[in-house]
Amino acid sequence: MTFLKGTLGCLILAIAGWACAFTPEQALRIADGKSDDRIVALNEAVAAGDAALKPFIEALLADQVKVAGGKVFVVKGEAVLEAASGTAGKLPDDAQDVVNNNRMSQALGAALAAFNLSSSDREVRAKAIADMKDSVDEGLAGILAKAAAAETDPALKAQLELLEAAALISSPDKARRIAAATLLAGSGDPATGSLLMSRLADEADADVKIAIQRSLATIQSRLAWGERLGVLFTGASLGSILMLVALGLAVTYGLMGVINMAHGELLMVGAYATYLVQNLFRAYLPGAFDWYVIAAIPASFLAAALVGAAMERSVIRFLYGRPLETLLATWGISLILMQAVRTLFGAQNVAVENPAWLSGGVQVLPNLTLPFNRIAILVFAALVLCGMALLIARTRLGLFVRGVTQNRRMAACVGVNTARVDTYAFALGSGIAGLAGCALSQVGNVGPDLGQGYIVDAFMVVVLGGVGQLAGTVYAGLGLGVLNKLLEGWQGAVLAKIMLLVFIVIFIQKRPQGIFALKGRSAES
Repeated sequence: MTFLKGTLGCLILAIAGWACAFTPEQALRIADGKSDDRIVALNEAVAAGDAALKPFIEALLADQVKVAGGKVFVVKGEAVLEAASGTAGKLPDDAQDVVNNNRMSQALGAALAAFNLSSSDREVRAKAIADMKDSVDEGLAGILAKAAAAETDPALKAQLELLEAAALISSPDKARRIAAATLLAGSGDPATGSLLMSRLADEADADVKIAIQRSLATIQSRLAWGERLGVLFTGASLGSILMLVALGLAVTYGLMGVINMAHGELLMVGAYATYLVQNLFRAYLPGAFDWYVIAAIPASFLAAALVGAAMERSVIRFLYGRPLETLLATWGISLILMQAVRTLFGAQNVAVENPAWLSGGVQVLPNLTLPFNRIAILVFAALVLCGMALLIARTRLGLFVRGVTQNRRMAACVGVNTARVDTYAFALGSGIAGLAGCALSQVGNVGPDLGQGYIVDAFMVVVLGGVGQLAGTVYAGLGLGVLNKLLEGWQGAVLAKIMLLVFIVIFIQKRPQGIFALKGRSAES
């Protein structure tokens, strides 16, 4: 009868995916007691390589384990099984849930990942290694050594060896700690640096401390390159946004001499046009939602260009040659546009979602991930710049704009409709501002005040680059973006902005024409 009960228990356990080798005593040590003792028992069981441990760990992580009367029970629905033995049992009334704190949960997750180190699927093994990085323990060193010896992939093998070293850094054996610290110097993971710093604070042996300090210095030196490249990329990303914003202003202010304080609001119009296109795709073309950005690009350009053309024909055309009046008039228009947006969409920011292909990023270094949306903005800014340069240099409209800019009276004498060219040029500059708004909607909040944060910086870019010079706009935009991020890392955001303003004031005093001076004849010469 006992044999039948045992056989039945094993059969039930086998159906549940368990095995009979796992003992109830081991289960009790893992499930009950202090966290340190439970982790030691868990690591001993994992090191023994008992496959029956895996479903028990899964049950612990799923909060399906209870303890009562020195026994451990696994409760799945209405089924109650005694842990390890697998015999069906009755759950006592005084049974208590097994509670796992964060440290215990991490140890259970690492132990569960350890079972996947021997998987035939490389991706499964790679994920197991990643899951173990933050909670590796000395008790897992044997399993990591065995997995490293059996690993055929060189990259995964190196990661396993570093994990083994991380596990042995807290070993009671001095020689093992020194060897582990030396081996960890080859890591480029920020978590390894944190581990060594933590271990350095607790280490009492002078020789081990020296080894840890050397490895830590090597890792920090390697990570510093990732931080530097990250600052450069962030600066280039900010610079590309400034360049996009300033490109439109380079036309309306640089080529036409209009101080357009509503330029930021034209950027906002482009961002809200992107928001509307997103909502239309979500409502009517949900299957093509990931491509709404492609449709939003021309929509944002047209929306901002139409608003700009209306501004030029109704107000600005009467104010050419009167910069103070254009400043005041466009400032008033900016207030009208912001209030109109608040009335239509509300004062709160609206949500613009990144499509799937712009979400996430590419990891270049352990501490450097380049977001896809930022990379896309860099590419987009370059394409807009190329299109703008070709338009100004190679098209009939560009020829007229350059002619009117350099000598309005002579252009009118040879039959150029200067009033129409002004409208087209202003609409072009406004449309480019709309494209900048479309790009900004993918990296920040979209709200009525969106343009206010960029209008001053855009004017600084145009003035620093040289009025009317597209090349100067590029150099100034990218240069100010990178310089701003470098100064922020050194002195903080507020002081960085002050230092930039001081730099621009000094530069303009020494070179009033900016980086590039406008070439050609003008009506005033």
